[in-house]
Amino acid sequence: MSEEQKKLLEKQLWAIANLLRGKMDADDYRNYILGFIFFKYLSEKLHLYANKILAPDNLTYEQLDENSDNGKLYIQAVKKACVKELGYFLKPSELFTSIAQKGNNLSEIETNDNDEAKQFFIIEDLERILTNIEQSTMGTESEDDFVKLFEDLDLTSGKLGRTVKAQNETIAKIITHLDAIDFRLEDTESDLLGDAYEYLIGEFASRAGKKAGEFYTPQEVSTILAKIVTTRKKRLKSVYDPTCGSGSLLLRVAKEVDDVGMFYGQELNRTTYNLARMNMILHDVNYREFDIKQGDTLEEPQHIDIDLKAEAIVANPPFSAKWSAKGIFSTDDRFSQYGKLAPKTKADFAFVQHMIHHLDENGIMATVLPHGVLFRGSSEAHIRRYLIEDRNYIDAVIGLPANIFFGTGIPTCILVIKKCREVNEDVLFIDASNEFEKQGKDNKLLPEHINKIVDTYTNRAVIDKYSHRATLQEIADNDYNLNIPRYVDTFEEEAPIDINAVASAIQALDIEIAETDKRIASYCKELNIKTPF
Repeated sequence: MSEEQKKLLEKQLWAIANLLRGKMDADDYRNYILGFIFFKYLSEKLHLYANKILAPDNLTYEQLDENSDNGKLYIQAVKKACVKELGYFLKPSELFTSIAQKGNNLSEIETNDNDEAKQFFIIEDLERILTNIEQSTMGTESEDDFVKLFEDLDLTSGKLGRTVKAQNETIAKIITHLDAIDFRLEDTESDLLGDAYEYLIGEFASRAGKKAGEFYTPQEVSTILAKIVTTRKKRLKSVYDPTCGSGSLLLRVAKEVDDVGMFYGQELNRTTYNLARMNMILHDVNYREFDIKQGDTLEEPQHIDIDLKAEAIVANPPFSAKWSAKGIFSTDDRFSQYGKLAPKTKADFAFVQHMIHHLDENGIMATVLPHGVLFRGSSEAHIRRYLIEDRNYIDAVIGLPANIFFGTGIPTCILVIKKCREVNEDVLFIDASNEFEKQGKDNKLLPEHINKIVDTYTNRAVIDKYSHRATLQEIADNDYNLNIPRYVDTFEEEAPIDINAVASAIQALDIEIAETDKRIASYCKELNIKTPF
């Protein structure tokens, strides 16, 4: 895959997104565009696999007659293989190309108010096909990964047009434009579409404002987290994100290693949960290799029953979210050993405790948190002390620049935790808060900033005014306050001031003022007016 091909695909897909841009908010047209791209992907993926099955008989999938006995036999055989291998099924007439052809025909037909069949068929066919995809998984191993996957794709929404005809024409236009794009799925070594999908998610996030933080972590931060949790590893048995959003952070981890055995995630928002499942499948993660659940991670954890212990954990939880902190959680295995629960108004440490519970003994966990977790008192101070004094789990604290996340300008930090640390005597502090590039009103981490953070962490390097290895005694002496400025001195002395030079400059200025006053007085005398002094 060339960079030119990637940029071209991104440009083509964003141009299609712009077909809806004036009709609805970014949140809404995101669901339609990403949903239709996903349908096209499923169709082309199945089409290629079906053709591979039929190749020994010199047949292609689109050639099969769905109404003949012979065709039905072939289709049944293809269905059995597809459901087992891909997790879903589409008939030849349900392929994206078939619907796109109808969309082409629609644009060429002069419809009238009495010709209802011509006005309705795209919407009706699509609704039926998307329902059939889901139903083809019922009772199979892949059912949980496809159930209600297209529920946010409301094809009869008034946002697509005021009339059914207008809605139909909008959908037909999108389908037709998408059909003209080659996703290059036959190139198994390329992740061209996956990268383009990530690009679109990022573009939608940048336009969604504050809501974007619910489903997307900026790629620069994702890269740092991913590189940290894969330090000196080529393969991971499992990776987990308890607040997985669109799944982008999980997939970013996969880019840093040769293989990930299993992806686990949980997401509260139903629409974002659907997006995460689509994102995994579209990145060619087999349905057997991911387990994404929907629900409140703290109140209704979905991976407790399988006793999940992940080798890598990454997360960008909602900052200082509220949770119930019910008394019953005091006996919950995730929280009971700490003696105190995170406060109701700030669930940050509850997420940390949840992740530690699911972290394997040889695992690494990296999570983004607000700076307050480093120094706030009360129960949070108690939990912080327990993690350091009793468990010695905290491996590093990394301060990030302000204004790098969607929807919030607050400075944040990355907390790195290991249950079995190679270096037990100290905690690495990195202050990367001042190293960024200003782009408009946002701060951006460039590759050199990311590499410096990761290299400093990997080598546990001590760099003047950037990083420091604080002994456990030093942290204890600071009453387990982890505020980064306590450990990394970034103070820059001002250049010494030459008092004599300043005095000389003032004297010269006084002489200049006096000369100016004389000239003004002379002008005033000539004009026969009073001087202003």
